[in-house]
Amino acid sequence: MDHRLPTLALAAFLSVPAAASVYPLPADGSAVVGTDEAVTTVYEDTLPDLAHRYSLGYYEIIRANPGLDVWLPGAGKRVVLPGRRILPAGPREGIVVNLPEHRLYYYPKPRNAHEQRVVITYPISIGKMDWRTPLGETRVIARIRNPAWYPPESIRKEHAANGDPLPKVVPAGPDNPLGDFALRLAAGNGEYMIHGTNNPTAVGMSVTHGCIRMYPEDVAALFPLIPVGTKVWLVNEPVKVAWVDGELLLEAHPPVDDEGQSVEPDLGLLSKLLDQALGDSTAAIHWDLARKTLEAANGIPTLVGLAATPDTPATGAPPAERIATAPPSAAAAR
Repeated sequence: MDHRLPTLALAAFLSVPAAASVYPLPADGSAVVGTDEAVTTVYEDTLPDLAHRYSLGYYEIIRANPGLDVWLPGAGKRVVLPGRRILPAGPREGIVVNLPEHRLYYYPKPRNAHEQRVVITYPISIGKMDWRTPLGETRVIARIRNPAWYPPESIRKEHAANGDPLPKVVPAGPDNPLGDFALRLAAGNGEYMIHGTNNPTAVGMSVTHGCIRMYPEDVAALFPLIPVGTKVWLVNEPVKVAWVDGELLLEAHPPVDDEGQSVEPDLGLLSKLLDQALGDSTAAIHWDLARKTLEAANGIPTLVGLAATPDTPATGAPPAERIATAPPSAAAAR
């Protein structure tokens, strides 16, 4: 894709599948990478198939294409492939997992001072109801090829109650939900892992027992790049903001509740998060558009304001009718 590193430059750095999203980090420190793209469907296409093909999550592609039938969009339909992203706040090293976004970011260490720094990002699944993926800083403590699965007693009881008993050990193979590769994390007594799956359609949902699932080809590409000891940050950022050339971009995702489930956006909560994300920045914000972006929570960065001072609008500001000087309960300029 056009927004990714040129093939020769990428090959000189590392080898990843063509569908993986690999972006150069902006030299100016900007938090925005990538571009949105689109494809035209053929009759056989489904949105989950396209999501898998372009390394997007299940709900990620659905939210970007409201109104399209998930399983039968039909031939000749334009499908948006959301590829423009605001990087999560925090360190740009190791692995960062943003739970509401259902997405993992990996920042490889450059091999020398002249090498272009990049970020590689993949869609993921996270913990479902009653099996919450833990938050905070952790690290990779083991790398496992062809892992066997030892279901915890709690999971075995759940399956037994549903009439689907599990053995104490599920060996490697097509019936193993861990897939072919696993990275064990120092969280939850070592019970949490980043791993593959034998159910790729569910990537991008909240369906796991707390672990982080990836497409089989994605985890196969990530696995050899991750040494034991790699830091991992698990964060909860449903609202992200960034400045690009004086323009304020807002990216919103459905919040994740205490049980790991995506919930309907709470406009009041998201507005507070936007307020926190802006900090001391001064901005003239189009609040109607900001509200719509927060309500839609489709994960697509949207222009909602311009840099400004309390007395002087930013250079190149859009027409006055597009600028709302204050929300109902906020000052005229942040």
